[in-house]
Amino acid sequence: MIITRQKPIDEILETIKHKKKIFLIGCQLCATTCRTGGEKEIKAMEKVLSDKGKKVTGCAVLDPACNLLEIKRLYRRKKKEINSSDALLGMSCGGGTQAVCEIIADASIFPTNDTLFQGEIKKITLKEAEFEQKCSLCGECTLSVTGAICPVTRCPKSLINGPCGGAKNGKCETDKDRDCVWIAIYERLKKNNKLEDMKKIRMPRDHEKNKAPRSLTIE
Repeated sequence: MIITRQKPIDEILETIKHKKKIFLIGCQLCATTCRTGGEKEIKAMEKVLSDKGKKVTGCAVLDPACNLLEIKRLYRRKKKEINSSDALLGMSCGGGTQAVCEIIADASIFPTNDTLFQGEIKKITLKEAEFEQKCSLCGECTLSVTGAICPVTRCPKSLINGPCGGAKNGKCETDKDRDCVWIAIYERLKKNNKLEDMKKIRMPRDHEKNKAPRSLTIE
């Protein structure tokens, strides 16, 4: 899941201060879960814009916002409303906003969210949602030899060959509230009788595998 956080409303309004007619585009997947671009957030944004004298020409919550085919279908359905708008607000992750820009190339589109990280859902209640980053999408997964715990992401130093020696009372020296991930890896490997994996020296990461921009075709 792509984790997003809504920008301050004043910042959003500043980007569209010269725009009068706005079309809103949200996302049924990640942004809905993050409460930054679902039906509820679309309605809230529509009210804010209306209170500021803007006209919302229409809205849509795509499934998902980064699906080019979904955007094409939206444009066919809502072409009149979109073309009559001064700007589009992308209430999704940066990928979704860029996907909309790719299909509706002549429109001015602005993001309402900051895209933070790829993460997992830790807790969701009516009052709050909590997410945690566990993967950096590095393109060279080490989970098979680290007990399915990622040191690249969960170690602040991204160490791939064991702990740095700075942990104290099991906590990371960069954050006294954060458990040292290499202690967690050790305990997991010990439990699974795989401590020999701790002795395996891993070569420096191949950053070519994480070079941007990337594309992939699966046959």
